Amino acid sequence: MTRLGETLAAYQARDPAARSKLEIFLLYPGVHATIYHRIAHFLYCHHLKFLARFVSQWSRFWTGIEIHPGAKIGRRFVIDHGMGIVIGETAEVGDDCLIYHGVTLGGTGKDQGKRHPTLGNNVMVSAGAKVLGPFKVGDNSRIASNAVVLSEIPPDATAVGVPARVVRIAGEKVNFASSVDQIHITDPLQKELQAITSRLEFVEQLLEEQSHGARG
Repeated sequence: MTRLGETLAAYQARDPAARSKLEIFLLYPGVHATIYHRIAHFLYCHHLKFLARFVSQWSRFWTGIEIHPGAKIGRRFVIDHGMGIVIGETAEVGDDCLIYHGVTLGGTGKDQGKRHPTLGNNVMVSAGAKVLGPFKVGDNSRIASNAVVLSEIPPDATAVGVPARVVRIAGEKVNFASSVDQIHITDPLQKELQAITSRLEFVEQLLEEQSHGARG
C-alpha cells in the first residue's frame, strides 16, 4: 500500500487535472496498468509465465497499455493518458519516471538477451517517442515527442529528432560546431570519381581480354 500511495501522490503532483487520489485510483488507466504489472511481474518471477502473460494481456485489453511481465518498473511511475504504450520484456524503468501516450520502449530485433532500453531515475519520455535498443537513458533526461532514440543518452540531457540527438545537457545547449572535425572529412565527390575510375578500369580490362580471345 505504501507504493500505491506514493504512485497516487506522484500522479497528483504531475497532473494538474487530478482532483483527488480516489479519482486517480478509480479512473486513471496508468495506475491500473501499473497495478496489473506488479501482479504479472510477481507471477513472472515465480516462473508462472503463462499466468503472468494472461494478466498482462488483460491489462492491455483493459487499459491500452502493454507492459511485458518481465519488465522492471521503479517507484512512483507515472503514465500520462497511456494509450498505445509498449514496454518490452527486458526494459527497465527507474524511479520517478514519466511516460506519455504512444511511447515504445522496444528492441531493434538484432540483439539477444538484454534487448530493450533502461531508463534512469526521473526520466521523461514524451508522446510518440520510440526508444529502441539495449542502452541506457541517463538520470533526469528528457526525450522529445516523436523522437526515435537509437543510442545511449547521457544524464541531464534533452534529446530530439529522428534519429534523436542530444541538444542540451544540464540546460546548456550542446555545441556541435566545436566537436566537428573539419580536416579529416570524406569528400563525397572524390569517392564518386574513384568509383567511376575503378569501374572504367574494370571495363577496359574486360574488353582487352575479350579482344585477345577473339584474336586467338
